[in-house]
Order: sequence, then C-alpha cells, then structure tokens
Amino acid sequence: MVILSVAFPPRHPTKKPLERFRAYFGDDYYICRFQEPEIEAEYASADTSALMRAMLTHRKTGPLFVPKGVSFGALPETPVPLPSWLTEDDIMYYASKFEKTGFKGGLNYYRALDLSWELTAPWNGVQVKVPVKFIVGDQDLTYTTPGAKEYIHGGGFKRDVPLLEDVVVMEGVAHFINEEKPNEINEHIYDFISKF
Repeated sequence: MVILSVAFPPRHPTKKPLERFRAYFGDDYYICRFQEPEIEAEYASADTSALMRAMLTHRKTGPLFVPKGVSFGALPETPVPLPSWLTEDDIMYYASKFEKTGFKGGLNYYRALDLSWELTAPWNGVQVKVPVKFIVGDQDLTYTTPGAKEYIHGGGFKRDVPLLEDVVVMEGVAHFINEEKPNEINEHIYDFISKF
C-alpha cells in the first residue's frame, strides 16, 4: 500500500474524534467548524473558483483554523498566483463541479467522523499488516499539525503499521501531492510495487 499525505490514524479506544479535536485545537479547528450547518451557506456564498484556488494553493503550515466571523467567503482580494502544476482550466473544472453539487458531500465526510469511529469499534487496536510506503509534503498541513511529525518519525506510525518500509517527505510540497508532483509520485508507487 502507498499512502499519500495522511498517515494511518489509529482509533482511540474511548474518545470520539470530534471530542479529541475540540480538546486539542478548539472550536475554530476546521473539522469542528465543518460540523456547523452555517458552513454550507458560507461555502455557497463564496466565489467557488476563488475558494478552489485558495484550497488548492494553501501553503500555511500547521492546523487549519476558521474562526467564527471569518467566513469562507472572506478570501484574499488579490487572486493567489497559480503554481505550475495548476491551471485556470483546472480551477474552473473543480469550481463547476462544486457549483453544480454544492459542498455538502465533502462536509458530510467530516460530519460522519464520530459515526465512523462508532462503527469501527470491532477494529480497535488493529494494525495495518501489509507493506506500506508513506509519502507526504513538508508543507502539508497534515504533516505540520502538532504531533504529526512525532507520530510519523518517533515510532508511533511504525507501531501501528509494522510493515512500514519507507517514509518519504517531499520538499516544497503541500497537501495535493499527487497533483503537485505527479511524475515523482508515480515513480515512487511504481518502484514500491515493482518490489513485489
């Protein structure tokens, strides 16, 4: 298995994910804010192409906070310059899909975290027992959130994924690693799978 960006998160045996996120990061943490119904209206009121541009080019490291009163519609007035791996056509394509469907489906993933936690109770303490390669960008908010690097490099990840063979941290890359560095990612996947 090759995992991109998000390390395997072990299931906490007694605390639901939202309880843990709120305790650690507070109510303004993006996953906590996604629980609130007004988030859909905030997304709907935003310029979808500007929102997609901001999401896909996000480079701020650390946890993502969306304080109340700072709407998703409050995007930078000056358009963010596009990196070489992202075109205006890409932005317009993604925006057209979200303009058609809205953001409810994506938000529901985060809204179902506690339900998923409940449904996965039989797998508490499970380990991933297949060979794994993990690839992440050094500017990815999932990698730069407090505790992530310690888990990935300090033995916790290897404990939960005992057949972890390789961790690759790509420099200058953020969350959308497969789009930012597609050739390198394909080579990593191909080389890893070719060993078997």
